[in-house]
Amino acid sequence: MLSFLRTAARSVYLPIIDKAEDAYAAFAASGRALFLFFSALLIVSSGALIFMLNGALLVSTPASGGSFTEGILGAPRFINPVLAVSSADNDLSVLIYSGLLKTTPEGEYVPNLASSFELSDGGRVYTFYLREDATFHDGTVVSAHDVTFTVAKIQDPSLKSPIRANWEGVTVEALDDRTVRFTLVQPYAPFINNATVGILPKHLWSQVSVEEFPFSELNTSPIGSGPFQVKSVSRTASGIPSSYELRPFDDYTLGRPYLSSMRFNFYQNEEELIAALARGDIEAVSSVSPSLLPELPYNHTERSALNRVFGIFFNQNEAAVLRDLDVRVALEMAVDREALVANILGGYGTALSGPVPPGVVVQSAAKPAAAAEDRALAAREHLLSDGWETSEDGTLFKTTGSDEDEKTLQLSFTISTGNVAELRAAAEFVKEAWERMGAKIEIQVFDQGDLSQNVIRPRKYEALLFGEVVGRELDLFAFWDSSQRNDPGLNIALYANATADRLLKALRETSDEEVRASLYAEFEAELRKDIPAVFLYAPDFVYSIPNDIKGFELGFIETSSDRFLSVREWHREVDHVWPVFLPDTTI
Repeated sequence: MLSFLRTAARSVYLPIIDKAEDAYAAFAASGRALFLFFSALLIVSSGALIFMLNGALLVSTPASGGSFTEGILGAPRFINPVLAVSSADNDLSVLIYSGLLKTTPEGEYVPNLASSFELSDGGRVYTFYLREDATFHDGTVVSAHDVTFTVAKIQDPSLKSPIRANWEGVTVEALDDRTVRFTLVQPYAPFINNATVGILPKHLWSQVSVEEFPFSELNTSPIGSGPFQVKSVSRTASGIPSSYELRPFDDYTLGRPYLSSMRFNFYQNEEELIAALARGDIEAVSSVSPSLLPELPYNHTERSALNRVFGIFFNQNEAAVLRDLDVRVALEMAVDREALVANILGGYGTALSGPVPPGVVVQSAAKPAAAAEDRALAAREHLLSDGWETSEDGTLFKTTGSDEDEKTLQLSFTISTGNVAELRAAAEFVKEAWERMGAKIEIQVFDQGDLSQNVIRPRKYEALLFGEVVGRELDLFAFWDSSQRNDPGLNIALYANATADRLLKALRETSDEEVRASLYAEFEAELRKDIPAVFLYAPDFVYSIPNDIKGFELGFIETSSDRFLSVREWHREVDHVWPVFLPDTTI
């Protein structure tokens, strides 16, 4: 011990060392042993204290590394923010592309490709200033001309963009390479959400003609400016993508993501999806039918209200019987929505009687109902009192006119819906209620792509069980304004009402929450008078994700792809550092 002290003191004179030597020499043998013991104890205790203090002060910080694999229902066709239709399209689009602004899980808007923006002329003019360091995945700088090009493609009627209605009447111009200005015909409160749309690289897409646009290879081999970029694509023998592997984009404007790899595998149906999760081929799934939730392996499951309204939308052009208001009143009366949510969704949802999901301005929760049998019988009595009669097979019919003008109308029509377990079960539930009432119902089930392209777009259905995605800004224009009755408009009930149109226009022009609530109440009153649809439920969004994924935050869910709003912060690896060495997270 003393020899060590002497060695340490050779180049530096320390009087305390001499004193320690003198004290040590004066000790008897037993004293020297005690001196050495307590000296050693002091050194060990000091070391342990330093170790404990170090452990107490160290904090965990996200580190780069780790991979993530998720299964998605259906394969993507348009990884393109202008054309994206399916969940698979949108999921990959939000990861690969970025907009001028980005939405946070809390529902706020923060700069992304833009560094800032200004609002002027009473809410009609939005001016955005782009970041100088914003680039696409190929290294090309993002400019205002990319923004104007993207908007022009959205507004091009020949491309039939599903978001075209959100850009009607908007003029866009590049003031210089880094400044872009949007001018609206009139103030439009929800326009701010438009600024989150992904921006296309003009230098690549400008070489693609309008006719070739939907068929371009860039739709499945995209180049954007988002947090992740395509690393590799696996395809089936027929050329359909079976999986995508993404890697983080080092120059993403908000900072490089922590995960080193994200892989997405695609499956044709939910049974294959759940089987892949059970085998360990994937580790996360979302939007699974409630009936299959008990089959999910133990995982961290998040749940949030989904901004989607499911209902049965009537096409009176295709089914004459649905033009009768009393028929629509009876059909609305016969359905026990609370029972549907409990039995079909397993409680993972909210019963609705209006066009807006829970938590958005006004709750449209269904009123407590009588027993299902009582509702169906009450609906039947309503029609019988209006002159309807019962045929031998129990189906209601109504005869009007006389002699040569006599016509018999049977209460019979078809319900079209997607080939999803939840939708099939909901359709059967409603069919049973309506048949107890006296209607004759046939259910037609279509694969999602077929339903969209060959049924919904040409409006070839009598009644459609479908879900509408209502945005966080409560813009119902695309769903209910009479100008949106034809494709690519989303007015799938083909609803036309001048008063409703006026209210929808007014809703778009004000950001005052009290005024918006009042206008919405008036609009819903118009819908209740006309009953163009029977609203059923808003489902919960359920996401099964591994327990060790940190930084995940599930907030406001407008569409299922909103589960990726915090993806830059997701991580599996951590470093332990002193607080002073924490990285600066300011962007």
